[in-house]
Amino acid sequence: MRRQLNTVYVTTEGAWLHKDGENLVMQVEGSERARLPVHMLEGLVCFGRVLVSPPLMGFCAERGITISYLSANGRFLARVEGPVSGNVLLRRAQYRASDDPVACVGIVRHLLLGKLYNQRAVLSRALRDHGAKLSEGAQSTLKQTRQRLTRLADKLWHCEDLDVLRGVEGEAAQGYFAAFPHLLRVDDPALQFSGRSRRPPRDPVNAVLSFLYTLLTHDCRSALESVGLDPAVGFLHRDRPGRASLALDLVEEFRPVLADRLALSLFNRRQLTSKDFQVQDHGGVLLRDEARKTVLVAFQERKRESLLHAFMDEKAELGLFPAIQAQLLARFLRGDLDAYPPFLWK
Repeated sequence: MRRQLNTVYVTTEGAWLHKDGENLVMQVEGSERARLPVHMLEGLVCFGRVLVSPPLMGFCAERGITISYLSANGRFLARVEGPVSGNVLLRRAQYRASDDPVACVGIVRHLLLGKLYNQRAVLSRALRDHGAKLSEGAQSTLKQTRQRLTRLADKLWHCEDLDVLRGVEGEAAQGYFAAFPHLLRVDDPALQFSGRSRRPPRDPVNAVLSFLYTLLTHDCRSALESVGLDPAVGFLHRDRPGRASLALDLVEEFRPVLADRLALSLFNRRQLTSKDFQVQDHGGVLLRDEARKTVLVAFQERKRESLLHAFMDEKAELGLFPAIQAQLLARFLRGDLDAYPPFLWK
């Protein structure tokens, strides 16, 4: 198992990043604020107005360290990376599978089995850990939703059409997020969740979910590129110019564990309150600077937790699981595995 390296998130407006020997140095208004050895890094994520020197940019490209630029609100803007590694034969196998309806259905089915299983696990954990504190109505809703996810997961085995599989996934997401408010143990009306909303998020919970999904997509894209797969050519998500469809496919398995459950913890432990958000004129809700740092720290800590990988039967840090799943997908596409084994949270 390879070692998990660090991803550095730079959120300070006006920060100047440059290279000093083998170190990444951050300066703000001429004063040095941080210094990190480059050999410990695998990614650099810059939010807002962050400047990166050309020598550092070239150095990172040579070392395989991807630099990602996001807006201050977490919207992806661009990436800078070195030469793409990988086997052209693997990518050709990926393209053939993406164009083959039968192969595509097989991969998507297992991706969605992992997602629905992990959504169900989130509900089960809530019932196990906090069921006694929930009202009878909330307990009933969570149990019914869990049963519904089980039925939909069974239905996936009988779907032979990609659009039908997408429909089952949409039905599962609708039921899961309808039950999501019962997982929040907050009294503040400003923190109530009334359904998933995007572009822009309409409440604090959606703002945190969208932000975490962006971070997770960055990690999944890097994992796919590290094994030589093309992150733009997916199976569940349709091809679209500028969209990392395969990265979004891989994200689906990890949303419940690395994003949804983490968002719930941040609110339920009062690490985030309504004061950590600002409402824009058009109704969108954004994280304030300090709150964004809180989420980033929690995300990194979550990635350092160890977990048993069900298929590999080996413990690894959760942050390495996207790389493991990317490797398993590559092995399947090469013909080394009979099917793609999804990530199951246990």
